[in-house]
Amino acid sequence: MNELIENAPCGFITLSSEGEILMINKTLLNWLDYPSSEHFMGNHFNMLLSPSSQIFCQLYLVPLIKVKHTVEEMFLTLHTVMKEEIPILLNASFHDNHQLTCVIFPIRNRSALEDALINARKMTEDAYLEKELALLELERKQQDLLQANLINTKIMRETERDLQIAKKIQETALTKDITNDNIEILSYYRASKSLSGDIFGFYQVTPQKYAIILLDVMGHGISSALITMSLQSMFQKLISREAAPESVLQELDQYLHDLFQNNQDAWHYCTAIYLNIDISTQTIEYINGGHPPAILQEDNGAQHELGATNPPLGTFENILFKSRTLNYERGTRILLYTDGVSEAFELNTLNYLLNESISSPLAQTKEIIQSALENKETIYSKYNNDDQCFILVEL
Repeated sequence: MNELIENAPCGFITLSSEGEILMINKTLLNWLDYPSSEHFMGNHFNMLLSPSSQIFCQLYLVPLIKVKHTVEEMFLTLHTVMKEEIPILLNASFHDNHQLTCVIFPIRNRSALEDALINARKMTEDAYLEKELALLELERKQQDLLQANLINTKIMRETERDLQIAKKIQETALTKDITNDNIEILSYYRASKSLSGDIFGFYQVTPQKYAIILLDVMGHGISSALITMSLQSMFQKLISREAAPESVLQELDQYLHDLFQNNQDAWHYCTAIYLNIDISTQTIEYINGGHPPAILQEDNGAQHELGATNPPLGTFENILFKSRTLNYERGTRILLYTDGVSEAFELNTLNYLLNESISSPLAQTKEIIQSALENKETIYSKYNNDDQCFILVEL
């Protein structure tokens, strides 16, 4: 056999017209692990084939050779000495000398690549299915979120309605303005949210005595509003009994300590200023528990501050509250306010507004301060995010 054919990079074999092996090259022998061609000479080609390939040859190879005298890329399986299968492609042609020449190419790598492609396709299909399932799950969760949003919207509307009712109740509980020949008391009240942490009250305790109290509970919203309402109920009872200012603040302070005993998470405190005015003696007795200082303006325009006499209520236990007393002349005005008012203005703005309107009726002074608070375009409205409350008194 030609040396080139013996060591060609493909298998080469010739068969008789009856399928007997006439020649086989060294390359094919090596693939089949046979040391020489003597074992095959004169034997039928079927001895190299797997059972299924033997049947395939009878059904297709032999008829095609007889009709077309040639075959291209026929897939068959050979057996090695150890019965290991080798997938191959076979090209064959029939010659005039009645011999069949076959060229054989192993396709082990091709099979591996085909398996890899099949696996890759399966992985792609699995990933696509997983993506479809994820999209379905996402759509389901979106529906759940939409449903939850509808429920939340309904709850918010119901809550807002309840808050508006509570706000109305809170505003209704506030005392009305007092105007007579001896005293005039006007008030302004605005909650930053639906409910306020500010609360006030002023009362004619006796024909000669008036009591004024203003409190600011720490924080805003429902919890602060509930505390203000409970404090209001208490100071109404205390003031109506003509309790001394020290007793009124002492009771309110103790109430806050009892309310949040052993519960630091719910703890609240409040600032408060309480005035007891006697028009017969023209005296003012007051206690300021950590509250912004009230501004007292005499008829000649001189201003004084009623500053803090004690720490805020609910902070330190067993505080001894002490009042201060001062005399006043007719025409004296007093401005009490919460920090939501003072923090909305530049420093000393309230003093300025009070002094500028000294000759105006008290109602006009209230309108000037109120307008400055509510008009965001003025230089006085730095921010309005806190509860706001002020009381004007003219003696």
